[in-house]
Amino acid sequence: MNVVMLINSAICLAMGTALLAAWSRDRTQAFLRMIGLAFLAHVGLPLGWLVMNAGGEAARLAGLAILVATGLASVGLIALGVAYLADRPLPSRRLPLLVLGLVVTGVLLLPLGERPMLLSVATLQLGVALTAAWLLWPQGGAERLAALLLLLLTLNHFQYPLLGPEAAARQAVAGTLLRLALGLTLLHAAVRRSAQESQRARDRLGHLTEHSHQGVAVVRGEHLLYANPALLRMYGLNSLTEVHTLWRDATMPEGEREGARERHRQLISGEMAQASWSGLRYRFDGTPIRLRFTAWRIDWDGQPAEQVVVTDETAQHDATAALLHQATHDELTGAPNRSALQARLRELCAARAGFALLLLDVDRFALFNEAHGPSVGDAVLRALAGSLAGALQGRAEVMRLGEDEFALLAPAEAPDRAAQHVAQAVRELLAQPLPLPGHEFYLDASIGVVLHPVHGRDPEALLRAANAAMHEAKHTPGTSLQYAEQRFEHGSGLSLLAEQALRAGLRNEEFSLVYQPKVDGVSGALLGFEALARWDRPGIGRVGPHEFIPAAERTGLIVPLGRLILAQACSQTATWHAEFGRGVPVAVNVSPLELLDPAFPDDVARLLRRHGVPPGLLSLEITESAAVAHIGALRGRLAALRALGIEVALDDFGIGFSSLNMLRSLPLHAVKIDRSLIEPMPAPDATAIVQAICAIAQTLKLEVVAEGIESQAQAEAVLAAGCTVMQGNLHARPLAPEEAGRWLARSLGAPLRVLRNP
Repeated sequence: MNVVMLINSAICLAMGTALLAAWSRDRTQAFLRMIGLAFLAHVGLPLGWLVMNAGGEAARLAGLAILVATGLASVGLIALGVAYLADRPLPSRRLPLLVLGLVVTGVLLLPLGERPMLLSVATLQLGVALTAAWLLWPQGGAERLAALLLLLLTLNHFQYPLLGPEAAARQAVAGTLLRLALGLTLLHAAVRRSAQESQRARDRLGHLTEHSHQGVAVVRGEHLLYANPALLRMYGLNSLTEVHTLWRDATMPEGEREGARERHRQLISGEMAQASWSGLRYRFDGTPIRLRFTAWRIDWDGQPAEQVVVTDETAQHDATAALLHQATHDELTGAPNRSALQARLRELCAARAGFALLLLDVDRFALFNEAHGPSVGDAVLRALAGSLAGALQGRAEVMRLGEDEFALLAPAEAPDRAAQHVAQAVRELLAQPLPLPGHEFYLDASIGVVLHPVHGRDPEALLRAANAAMHEAKHTPGTSLQYAEQRFEHGSGLSLLAEQALRAGLRNEEFSLVYQPKVDGVSGALLGFEALARWDRPGIGRVGPHEFIPAAERTGLIVPLGRLILAQACSQTATWHAEFGRGVPVAVNVSPLELLDPAFPDDVARLLRRHGVPPGLLSLEITESAAVAHIGALRGRLAALRALGIEVALDDFGIGFSSLNMLRSLPLHAVKIDRSLIEPMPAPDATAIVQAICAIAQTLKLEVVAEGIESQAQAEAVLAAGCTVMQGNLHARPLAPEEAGRWLARSLGAPLRVLRNP
């Protein structure tokens, strides 16, 4: 009996270990762990029998306790294993209840005695076996056999409790054989389940691969071992048998083949874990496609191979190319647009390449739209773009910058010669009528030319210079050409900066006045001042009016600037008047834009009242050109100013718009002879002109002022011609308010001789 029990224990130990080992290799099959532990628990049976038969009541009770614990542990573990085997695992929250139930059952069974206790444990095991049969029988195969063996093993446990000790040996032998058979059956079930799960995984992977929109290939050397349907469709194939042995060479550009072979070698050898690349490939019918690849090493039929996942990006590439073309090409003509020109200029400038850039603007293009409608205007632009491209093919790139403006870009080692050839081709083209269905038009164009690096070294400077040259060309009738000058490169940019800074200067009150005296040419007495504006521009210094007045007039800022200058002049005049009790008139230049405002006379009157300045101490000067252009509107404004007691002088007289009728009809008190007429004096012809002006002014009872007196000879010639009021650097340069105040103080104290260049 002892030998049989030992054999039984050895088989349970071996089988339990085998089941646990199988579970450790595939932990998804939890039933192996539970039933393996149940087999190991049976090792406690021989120990229980030995202790129980050692003699004495205490030994008997201890042996019974071991047998009860072993049997109940086996019941619980088999129950858990059967639940896992039937894919109905016991929820973890119920495990404590199962353990508690087994412990309580064991405590209740111990007082019953040996045979009743063993009979009760066998009955519990029978219940588990019947439940297992009910759960596992529908699954068939090894699961059904395992349920049957478990039921037989449980029935075998009834022999000893029912038949007595003489059946113990028979029960042990039968139990050993049944446990061995049960263990082997469960191992078979585990192997079968692992195989089924592997097959399901392979089927799932195959399903995903076969139905994937990405191509999947397995390559070894130059041989394609596997290709899924998506990859075959990408390359225009129906089956793998159609692929040539050297499939890479048949689909790959020649320049990439050697690199592909080296990449494959590195992947196979393990030098590279993974590789990604993209590029142009060809279908087997020659159609180009854009593909992205990702590859790594795998084992295929026991040998290393390269698995490649392929994504077709042809549609995305074509869409991106279409968007890029749309962003860099003109919709109307199809020619490259301004963005393309700027990119091309950046490229050429970065490479320090020589090139000529010609900006072409169609003259009077608006007439086409006005006379024939926008559709004809668009047709003209399309035809011109096509004609330019045809005439300049191979010599220059034609781009449309917008509206009626085109750019012609000619890269060349000799940019000047290239510009001449392109310009000549354009002239010859425009000398012929532009053919259109139902129309025949002749075009003229203004062309500005810049050369790199002569006229600039960056795209912005070159475009500014070319644009300025093109506008300069518009001054010449017909198709005209103008090369850029150095000043064109910076002129537009500086003008814009000046305009922006001018606005800030007005806001920050960066403008001030200097005062140039007007003196009596005979006595040298101070007769008045002309207030001249200066701009103390931050970072640059003091700027004269000739540098900012054009920008102020161009932007309309001359109106607020004029008000600021007039207010400063009135404030300074009021200060001198309060200090000395009297003063001399201060002249202020007034812009035509200010005079065109009907409220200007009232604004001047309010300004005089605010500062307490007598009207006789303020005089205004207007330019002759402004008077000619706006004589009708100015007549009423000047009359209103004269009615206030404010004198008005005509500045820059004699520069080309002089009119006796204008002098007679405007309410003026003085004319100022322009410095361009004073500069050539004492030349006889210049003196004669000044003398004639003085005679006319005397007849019209107008005071005459000669400005720009730079030398004593000029002063004497002007005085001899009949002009006694003089202004210029000979007598005094423009003075700061403090120095002008000292001039005024000396003049009011006594007759003052001329102070030259103080």
